[in-house]
Amino acid sequence: MEQYVDALALVDHHVHGALRSPVDRSTWESMVTEAPVAPAVGSIFDSQVGFAIRRWCAPLLDLEVFASGEDYWERRCELGEDEVNRRFLTATGTSTYLIETGFLGDSVLGPSEMSSVSSAGSREVVRLETIAEGLLAARGVDGFLASYADELASVVAARSAVGTKSVLAYRHGFDVDPERPTAASLKAGVEAAAASGRVSDPVLLRWLQWCAIDLGLPLQLHSGYGDPDLDLHRADPTLLMPWLRMVEPTGVPIMLLHNYPYHREAGYLAQVFSNVYFDVGLGVNYTGVASRSIIAESFELGPFHKQLFSSDAWGPAELHYLGAVLWRRGVTSVIGDWVASGDWSQADAERVLRLVASENAERVYSL
Repeated sequence: MEQYVDALALVDHHVHGALRSPVDRSTWESMVTEAPVAPAVGSIFDSQVGFAIRRWCAPLLDLEVFASGEDYWERRCELGEDEVNRRFLTATGTSTYLIETGFLGDSVLGPSEMSSVSSAGSREVVRLETIAEGLLAARGVDGFLASYADELASVVAARSAVGTKSVLAYRHGFDVDPERPTAASLKAGVEAAAASGRVSDPVLLRWLQWCAIDLGLPLQLHSGYGDPDLDLHRADPTLLMPWLRMVEPTGVPIMLLHNYPYHREAGYLAQVFSNVYFDVGLGVNYTGVASRSIIAESFELGPFHKQLFSSDAWGPAELHYLGAVLWRRGVTSVIGDWVASGDWSQADAERVLRLVASENAERVYSL
């Protein structure tokens, strides 16, 4: 099983670019968690993700397994960001990155740069709120309302994007009125966004999602665990059920991203709604060796043709690498045990692994 899994090419269906330039240690430590700053006491190396970095990433920097955090940081600085990126990205076994470019895009590599460094293909996913904020700044309230849908379609076409993404969970939460907003109801939210430069009004946020639904491309939604900009209990994807009932007849794929600690809920939604898909990216990285239980739980209710691989890595290339290596080790352990016990056949295991590693993403995003 291990050899088969290690040879699988991955489609990372939700990921961001690797760091463009070096950062100081405090900034780097904050970037390898969802915390906005480095730990006030101790170090990120004293955590599951820190142990995973010392175990799996250290050898790629020519260090001993479980090298100290100090030795790791010193060697990382010595090699430089370009070489660190090259080593980690080429070691992931990724064939294609679907890169969401809407978050601090100037700080990380873009799609073409990621392809150049990693020798993998790349396609873009467009963030709805980022397009909205740029258009609002350029055209004002009335111009925005008149042209957002066309602008979104134009950007998607110009970038050959394969999907869109919303951060509704961050900006408000999933507990919103599911109905498509009327033009009259949008004005106050657009004016507030124009004043603040940030789209956060729930009426406006859900209008952006309906505009994306009209395009017909897969729509990614961040769900569950994230930085303290969100209220975790409002990022439970089951709160989307009234909206999902309205969207299901369109057939537009809804891609629930990350989901931890609501990955079981996401699996349930993928079972009961024909157009819902999910992954357990992000949670896998940050739980290290404990991610095996998350991976096992993701295979409880979720249909196997509705699950995808994702790292959700942003910034430090360690996260791109860990997303792949921890997922590979997790499925090898979990599914390998099922095969060894006789509960799954080897042929079925290999077929399911291909689906999750790449084939589901290739089908849903028409790659």
